[in-house]
Amino acid sequence: MSSCGVRRLELSVAAPELSVDFLAGVLGWTVIAEPGGSFSGWVGDRLAVQVVAGNAGWCVVFGGDAPRGLELNCSVDSGRVLHGPWAPPPRHGEPCWVELVSSSEVGYWARELGWETAPGGVFTSSRHGEPRPVAGSSPDGVPGGWGVFFAVDDIKAACARVSELDGEVISGPSSSPLGVVASISGPKGGVCSVLECPAGWGGLQGSYGVQG
Repeated sequence: MSSCGVRRLELSVAAPELSVDFLAGVLGWTVIAEPGGSFSGWVGDRLAVQVVAGNAGWCVVFGGDAPRGLELNCSVDSGRVLHGPWAPPPRHGEPCWVELVSSSEVGYWARELGWETAPGGVFTSSRHGEPRPVAGSSPDGVPGGWGVFFAVDDIKAACARVSELDGEVISGPSSSPLGVVASISGPKGGVCSVLECPAGWGGLQGSYGVQG
């Protein structure tokens, strides 16, 4: 069956505590220290990210029926999907979109996750009825990885906070098919994007309310 969204995001970096502190400072997470030197970032009662020691970068754990590994150190896990087109709208600090930045692997991900492809480099899922945008794809960026996006209430304030915390605003803020976005990086890695006030998963590409 088609995956309808993201269970959680994982960030594998050399300095997990410094990286999660930086992102929490920008995105307002509540940080919890986990066993084994890892950390989790929460927005209310919803898990936003797990940060672990390593060098794999961002890994996406998609929701699905049969837990299994995927390429690019990603995976499928069963259980409630926390982030996606049928989940509650993203709040400040929560994941609000994921994007594959390698066009050569589009077919693999569509087959593995039961998605369809739509114009504009968009994957759609029909798991709960009509097709809805569930992920993007782009030939630009670092080949063979997933880009992740987080919702922010005020993108200019978020970018200012990045600079205050010795991070880098790599690009933006600028308009995109998703809305107003910026690409940021912490002083110890963890490149990601922030999207201003998305009404739903995928921003302007999919503004949906809460479904049952």
